[in-house]
Amino acid sequence: MSKGTLYLIPTTLGKTPENNTIPEFTLAVIRKLEVLVVENIQTSVKFLQWVGDTIPEYKIDFYPLNKNTPDQEIYSFLKPLKAGKDVGLMSEAGAPAVADPGSKLVKMAHQNGIKVIPLVGPSSILLALMASGFNGQSFSFHGYLPIDAKARKQMLIQLEGESRRHDRTQIFMEAPYRNNEMFKSVMETCGPSTRFCVATDITLPEEEIRSLEIGEWKKIQKPDLNKRPTIFILYGK
Repeated sequence: MSKGTLYLIPTTLGKTPENNTIPEFTLAVIRKLEVLVVENIQTSVKFLQWVGDTIPEYKIDFYPLNKNTPDQEIYSFLKPLKAGKDVGLMSEAGAPAVADPGSKLVKMAHQNGIKVIPLVGPSSILLALMASGFNGQSFSFHGYLPIDAKARKQMLIQLEGESRRHDRTQIFMEAPYRNNEMFKSVMETCGPSTRFCVATDITLPEEEIRSLEIGEWKKIQKPDLNKRPTIFILYGK
């Protein structure tokens, strides 16, 4: 029996009145899948309803996968793939396995000779980089920086220095309810000539993307980023 395919399914970055990010081919794959590995079943069902014309949710086998899912349980998700069924790994927002759980399942699929196909969809990280005007040839994504204020400041100093020395764009994020605190830390820590991009609500009607030197940011009214998905980008020159 031939093995199934693991499809990596991007989702929208938030609620949009119309589809402006998911290609029709990706939607067509989603609509045929009977097995989905998801971070949250409830939000995944809402996304399927947004997609429309999918297999009824009561006929779909959902396998929850989050950062706390043990490896042995993740390995069990390969069973339908080994039995010849196609499976979708679905992100909560954006691209799966990129600042998102799921990379362990992808690794296990490769180790077991299962075909893995990434599908096209939005990635807030790449979209923010594209819009920043910073170096797109050399860049690093650092996920979440330390919560502790002192450790966060040390990390920002380190990232700024590396960016200057290596001409490297530094990308990071924060939990939405701590965005304003992160913005304040960058303003207090980084030099006035360092460039800083704040990309908020990407692809949504409220989207705001601004890319200025720290010195320029300090001259204008600071943005209210509270509870708004945001990507931060530093570029020290």
